[in-house]
Amino acid sequence: MEAPSDSGTPLHTIPLPQPITLAQAALYWLKLGCMSFGGPAGQIAIMHQDLVEEKRWISEKRFLHALNYCMVLPGPEAQQLATYIGWLLHRTWGGTLAGGLFVLPSFFILAGLAWIYMAYGSLPAVAGMLHGFKPAVVAIVLFAAYRIGSRILKNAVTWSIAIFAFLAIFALKLPFPAIVLAAGLIGYFGGGISPNHFKVTGGHGTAHREYGSALIDDDTPAPAHALFNWARLARVAAAGLAVWLIAMGALVVSYGWDSTFAQVGWFFTKAALLTFGGAYAVLPYVYQGAVEHYQWLTPIQMIDGLALGETTPGPLIMVVTFVGFVAGWVKEALGPNAIFASAFIASAIATFFTFLPSFVFILIGGPFIETTHGNLKLTAPLTAITAAVVGVIVNLALFFAYHVFWPDGLSTPVNWFSVLLATVAAIALFRFKVGVIPVILGCGALGVASTFIH
Repeated sequence: MEAPSDSGTPLHTIPLPQPITLAQAALYWLKLGCMSFGGPAGQIAIMHQDLVEEKRWISEKRFLHALNYCMVLPGPEAQQLATYIGWLLHRTWGGTLAGGLFVLPSFFILAGLAWIYMAYGSLPAVAGMLHGFKPAVVAIVLFAAYRIGSRILKNAVTWSIAIFAFLAIFALKLPFPAIVLAAGLIGYFGGGISPNHFKVTGGHGTAHREYGSALIDDDTPAPAHALFNWARLARVAAAGLAVWLIAMGALVVSYGWDSTFAQVGWFFTKAALLTFGGAYAVLPYVYQGAVEHYQWLTPIQMIDGLALGETTPGPLIMVVTFVGFVAGWVKEALGPNAIFASAFIASAIATFFTFLPSFVFILIGGPFIETTHGNLKLTAPLTAITAAVVGVIVNLALFFAYHVFWPDGLSTPVNWFSVLLATVAAIALFRFKVGVIPVILGCGALGVASTFIH
């Protein structure tokens, strides 16, 4: 007897989906970019529902296999998953359009919000809204540490890694890349000695369900462009490096190595290679560089940028668009008469160099992953890095709390309104499982209301 689908219809009666053209796929990826709220978990859930359950572009097994690869890469896994599926369907152009359109709406929205923030942030209503956003960010970052920690911190080893990472960045002020490297080495060697301490449980996986045959089904052979060979790998790697060299070279030749534009490109290239564990993991590095080293923006502006990033579609790492915009604005890269142009170009540079490695990783590694269809053997280093990330994120939450609760320093009275809002936001997130966007907007509304009460 034929097994039924989730709808109760026998699987053999469900017609095969029609082949998808590149134009049809591009429209979908653009639509996804406009509605991809909810962080990576929410974005992956949307793609699973659309591409596995409804459109049946790819089977669940192939979907999860691609996702496993994206999860061990630095960079935003949801955007990389879209790139991977787009590439599998329509070669390099398909992957480029899928990944690019996934972030394009967010780029323009966040650049627009950054302009409003810099040009009109002192207006009472805007300032009040941002005053409400900041305490919500404290609760959201703490909640991020909890979510990641509850999945990773399963034993004394992973707890110890998290604690040592916290102390390393909080007390010793070690740079984030050094912490990531140390954690990865601990996982690499520790995984060989005691693999059970580095096993990951949970994740984005969903229970296996049947939805009918897909365009790329479990047993569909890899298309010709997805077959692995070393010559192709070398060509793609060379092309990716050439694109980076041309873009960076153009900035250096046009504006000089020490210019804001060139330094933005170089800094976010390094940041892109360190985003293991999601956007919250790389935020401490972005803070260390953008706030402390380059002084492109203030701690409070960094918090505001994260709040605005939370309210827009696309990956949270799109906060780099805001950071780049403020850097170009403050440094007046093109002179005092072209502040907006300076800011917009800097935001585009930050976004381009942040996402370029993601495309290269997918186009290089995709053919190899398509030939394996097995479990990746990188879980131990990834587990250790993610455990360290928990400690780093807790430090970030404390850093934000300090600047929000005592905006003028510890010698001044605590801002009890901010403490109250952060507490309310934390209760909403932890106890009542309210989404991030309603929490952000609710706190923003209370912040606006407080300006009129005063």
